[in-house]
Amino acid sequence: MRPSNHLLTLALATMAVALPLIGTAAPAQASTGQVVVFSNEFQPLDTYTDPTGCNRLPVTAHSVDNQTDDDIKLYADPLCLTEVITIKPGHGAHVPPLTGSFSA
Repeated sequence: MRPSNHLLTLALATMAVALPLIGTAAPAQASTGQVVVFSNEFQPLDTYTDPTGCNRLPVTAHSVDNQTDDDIKLYADPLCLTEVITIKPGHGAHVPPLTGSFSA
């Protein structure tokens, strides 16, 4: 086998092993920290520790603080279908009336 054919064979073998791994997504991991929701002065804060997936917000939610290590997304519905805004770690936002949920 000529040296150039040997290199071609090695390159093709490497690609055959590597290509299936390129499209593999990393498993979803929970955000570390808390999402804190303020509703009003008469209710205690709602705290979601290490949130994962879709989380329904209280109907009276007024503001959301992202104290996790990852972005969270607010949705206008309780099923996390209609995204409203993304909140970066260490930031917060006033919640539009009747915002339904957030995901981490």
